[in-house]
Amino acid sequence: MGIYEVIIVGAGPAGITAGIYAQRARLDTVLLERLGVGGQIVLSDNVENYPGFQSISGYELMQRFEEQAKGFGLEVKDEEVTEIRDEGEYKLVRTHDHEYKTKSVIIASGAKPKRLGVPGEEEFIGKGVSFCATCDGFFFRGRDVAVVGGGNSAITEAIYLAKIVNKVYVVHRRAELRATKILQERALENPKIEFVWNSVVEEIIGDSTVSQVSLRNVVTGERFQLAVGGVFMYAGLAPNTEFADVKKDDAGFIITDETLATSTAGVFAAGDCRNTMLRQVATAVGDGALAVASVERYLG
Repeated sequence: MGIYEVIIVGAGPAGITAGIYAQRARLDTVLLERLGVGGQIVLSDNVENYPGFQSISGYELMQRFEEQAKGFGLEVKDEEVTEIRDEGEYKLVRTHDHEYKTKSVIIASGAKPKRLGVPGEEEFIGKGVSFCATCDGFFFRGRDVAVVGGGNSAITEAIYLAKIVNKVYVVHRRAELRATKILQERALENPKIEFVWNSVVEEIIGDSTVSQVSLRNVVTGERFQLAVGGVFMYAGLAPNTEFADVKKDDAGFIITDETLATSTAGVFAAGDCRNTMLRQVATAVGDGALAVASVERYLG
């Protein structure tokens, strides 16, 4: 095989958008994806915050992304990248089955929500268990929900949910929050937010959808249940970046500059895998487009 001009790793919104822009730029491109096109958004039953679609499932939205990309001739291979190595004149991209040479790489491998590992968690994803209040909060309007976590993401989303739902229980394993002070102040002052301190989730309960969450107080050992229609998990995100030998933050997210360049020349990162303030389809699409523009500049 010859040397590609760019290899894209990951077929979520950022990766597919990068593929579209790379094809339109007539770059010799291949996209490598280990699980199939879509990324996290395919788990969402209804996407209402992506411009141009009043309501569409995440699965259908990503099908349209894929169709458009392949319409431009994008080659997508079902392979998991295990290593990216800088060889000077080219980058060597290894998968379980092959080795590819390329002049540049766009890492768009995304991130996955950290799981609590409790009974009912996996079973009720999309049926009351959610990892994105801005995506799914609307479906719980007028109901009681639980938010699990005490960091910035959890408290930001609790405040957002309080505008929509009847009541928000914030379940946190400690007696104080980790979120910034201003977020803490806003949440503590909100009459629709109630804090359940020193508590952890032991089980998520329901029939076809979530109806209760079982908790345990880590100080007293007391076990109790809350009647809720939804559980929003903010135990954090785990980036899919183990294969990337570039500079990362403490959580493993790839650090980029304003052009999305990483610490390795010719390697760029886009979407949820990088250290960014907001992780949405719209921002991932913007990253994908910018990454290809940066690649074109790099290639000269």
